Amino acid sequence: MRTFLHRLLGLARARGFDAAGGGRRWEGARTVDGLNAAILAGATTAARRAGWYARNNPWVAAAVDSLVGNVVGAGIKPQSTHSDRAVRERLQALWLRWTDHAAPDGLADFYGLQAMAVRAMVESGESFARLRVASDAATIPLHLELLDRDQVPMDLHREIGGGARIRAGIEFDAAGRRVAYRVLSSRPGDPLGALHTDPLRVPAADCLHLFKPLAAGQLRGITWLAPVLLRLHELDQFEDAALVKAKVAALFTGFITDPDGTAGGLSGTNTGGALTVGMEPGSLIPLPPGTDIRFSNPTEHDAYAPFVKNHLRAIASGLGLPYELVSGDLEGVTYSSIRAGLIEFRRRVEQLQHNVVVHQFCRPVWERFVRLAVLTGELPARDFDRNPDAYLGCEWLPPKFDYVDPMKDVQAEIMAIGAGLKSRSQAISERGYDAEQVDAEIAADRERAEGLGLAFGQTASPQQKEAADG
Repeated sequence: MRTFLHRLLGLARARGFDAAGGGRRWEGARTVDGLNAAILAGATTAARRAGWYARNNPWVAAAVDSLVGNVVGAGIKPQSTHSDRAVRERLQALWLRWTDHAAPDGLADFYGLQAMAVRAMVESGESFARLRVASDAATIPLHLELLDRDQVPMDLHREIGGGARIRAGIEFDAAGRRVAYRVLSSRPGDPLGALHTDPLRVPAADCLHLFKPLAAGQLRGITWLAPVLLRLHELDQFEDAALVKAKVAALFTGFITDPDGTAGGLSGTNTGGALTVGMEPGSLIPLPPGTDIRFSNPTEHDAYAPFVKNHLRAIASGLGLPYELVSGDLEGVTYSSIRAGLIEFRRRVEQLQHNVVVHQFCRPVWERFVRLAVLTGELPARDFDRNPDAYLGCEWLPPKFDYVDPMKDVQAEIMAIGAGLKSRSQAISERGYDAEQVDAEIAADRERAEGLGLAFGQTASPQQKEAADG
């Protein structure tokens, strides 16, 4: 038995892992010691570079817009799950009235703030928001103030005793729980902001930190453009060089030669060493004896399009986007290929919507909103203290993706409902609508149609169909 174990260990040492090997093929290879160390060292620089490209590079601008549009769309909206229909309707009515007053500056509603927060997360890796009580609110006294990532200092580290400490601007207790954030009143470097202020301690319950966690214990976020920033920089340089070369190739440049040096002066205006001679269509210009003229013929770069396309594919892959959404290039796309790409992309989007945006951003806002609605008396709830979960329960409905093939997709959904594989309520909720509201609207439409003697195919009632058949 011992001999067998020795042989097994020897075999394992002999084979090992190529990924952990050494030698010439691994010279210059890099490793990552810790994600937090890498973030603290370079996240700020990467975020500022990403912000520049997001505002100056058309491909990146399209990619960021596509991500925000697919993750947020018109908004990820809540639907109360309280058992009492009257309570659900009251909560929905209060929510709809509040969303228009969510931002303290009034520039966006709650769903606009969602889009801005997700955009900041994509560009800079993270975004912050602060929940504040609004004394001038018309209904629910709640404001949502978005913060710049630099307002939570990345370089703020401090031991504060009792096992508690501040790491990257975030205060942790002895058990490792986030208890507060240190927030500056304005973004550092803002010419209209305060010149020097100390960070304010904001309890974690009042601060939202939106970022995509990549590893356990991660402190701060990293820009989603980090894997592709170097490629973007190289692509920019290549496009600049290709543009200059194309300009030179488009120039009509002639070189007059005088091998014997006997031609004497040439007619025309000499400006900065360049001889300017007027030329018109069909003109014949005589040259002095002994002179000849030759024109430049710069070569074109035939590999421009493939090079740019390959780089854009890598950039789209690094951002988790289909190439067609980044480039707008639909050449050679088939129904099967675009559908396969969109299905995979939409799986990623659903993961982001529910595991990141809803969990870190939407859910705390809803809970604070409901509690304030109860405290202000806008929502009568005598049993709230005994059973708060009944009121806080909520299902978030992201915008439904459009059908790739509407007829086939709708038929498949109808078959799934008919086979009992899903309910109508589930199908309606997946479309981003409230099933009870849809049913009420259908009933009202049928009642109105019956009163007017109208019939519209499947929407007609049995009585209408019988009358139409008779």
